[in-house]
Amino acid sequence: MSGTYPHTRLRRVRATAWSRAMHRETQLTPADLIWPLFVTEGDAIEQPVSSLPGVSRWSVDQIVVRAKEAVDLGIPCLALFPNTQPERRSEDGKEALNPDNLMCRAIRAIRDALGDSIGLLTDVALDPYTSHGQDGLIDEDGYVLNDQTVEMLVGQSLNQAAAGADIIAPSDMMDGRIGAIRAALEDEGHANVQIMSYAAKYASAFYGPFRDAVGSGGLLKGNKKTYQMDPANAEEALREVEMDLAEGADSVMVKPGLPYLDIVRRVKDTFEVPVFAYQVSGEYAMIEAAVAAGAGERDALVLETLLAFKRAGCSGVLSYHAAHAARLLNG
Repeated sequence: MSGTYPHTRLRRVRATAWSRAMHRETQLTPADLIWPLFVTEGDAIEQPVSSLPGVSRWSVDQIVVRAKEAVDLGIPCLALFPNTQPERRSEDGKEALNPDNLMCRAIRAIRDALGDSIGLLTDVALDPYTSHGQDGLIDEDGYVLNDQTVEMLVGQSLNQAAAGADIIAPSDMMDGRIGAIRAALEDEGHANVQIMSYAAKYASAFYGPFRDAVGSGGLLKGNKKTYQMDPANAEEALREVEMDLAEGADSVMVKPGLPYLDIVRRVKDTFEVPVFAYQVSGEYAMIEAAVAAGAGERDALVLETLLAFKRAGCSGVLSYHAAHAARLLNG
């Protein structure tokens, strides 16, 4: 029970910086961050993403440089996303199964350079590889086929695990894919490869710049509402999380981030498991737009939003501001 004024003055503990630090309930460190990076073909390549100011696609050799930077900053994990060349995209997304595809080459290059000093989280979905931009295989009406897609996702997961991925992160939202991937990883000797499931991934308007970055935005036919979640639903998110945990997910993700902090908190309170959130491309772009317009100061906006994720119950956050935030926190 709280005391009464003036015996209790809540402002007492806010009066000095040292006291505020001592009473701070939530801590944010570089170890709470996962840095998403986009990989492209070529050598010594940096391709700025116009809709994501300050974010670039990097060739494999430059991804290794970014990985070394992350280690130096204390960021424990990278999330890799390939920008597959148009000629390697197809209706069936078969490039996802190529052991020498862009993702696998990036995994091996980082692993060769840095060993186990950084974790590698790899996206599992077919949208970077399909010519139609959907996350799975489609029928003649454009409907994404669940079970046939899951078979492809299992092969994609095994391909990435064999290349050296530490965490398989299925972002496709197909039913049953976590159980199928977990069983395959066990059968193929990858028992220690984690699964971070995009368990509550919403059909959001905040993904546009990401689709530009991976080259699928202009290709997308239709929308993804038949498999990604309705933004109006919260109870359904708990069902999705419960199923993925039962099927073998080691951790779960909520995506997008700030508009869904209520989902983060409900998942954490209900299941008491590691919960991550993705501060997605649209959220990043909004912060950068606010800074460019003089409506906010980047450092303060970045740290406050990341702290909000932690306060809501996140074990960690995927953020394009990860390196910038780590520099500020290490300051």
